[in-house]
Amino acid sequence: MFNQPRRLILAFFAVIFASGAALSIAPAPSHAAQNQIYTSYFSSVAIDGHDPVAYFKQGKPVEGSKQFQHQWKGVTWLFSSAENLEIFKAAPDFYAPQYGGYCAWAVAQGNTASSDPTAWKIVNNKLYLNYSSDIQRRWEKDISNNIKRGDKNWPHVLD
Repeated sequence: MFNQPRRLILAFFAVIFASGAALSIAPAPSHAAQNQIYTSYFSSVAIDGHDPVAYFKQGKPVEGSKQFQHQWKGVTWLFSSAENLEIFKAAPDFYAPQYGGYCAWAVAQGNTASSDPTAWKIVNNKLYLNYSSDIQRRWEKDISNNIKRGDKNWPHVLD
């Protein structure tokens, strides 16, 4: 008599677990159609909180601070210093990553993907981010053509 409800409960949890497991291994769809600037799903901070000016001034990714933040294009940008914040405010289009911070390789392929702030490169005074260092190596095999394709695809890939 008690076995039937128990089986139903176990079956219910098995379905929930299987659904959750399937979702966790499937690639998450990009939320690009909604956002011109890439942020992670549970954040409204650009470049995962890294200072965009630091790539140019210090030649490396540097985490920003909530003490130095600025709203631009609907997201929060963090900076490692008041000086970098003011530099960005004066020329945000220059310092912001290309393609809204989405992966440059993905945009060149006509898609969008998240980016890793440690997989970066400055080319012709423009900051490009990639999904990972492995993807960045692919992108670097033909930077010039990948940038041309990315420029052609951007911002249409957001549609």
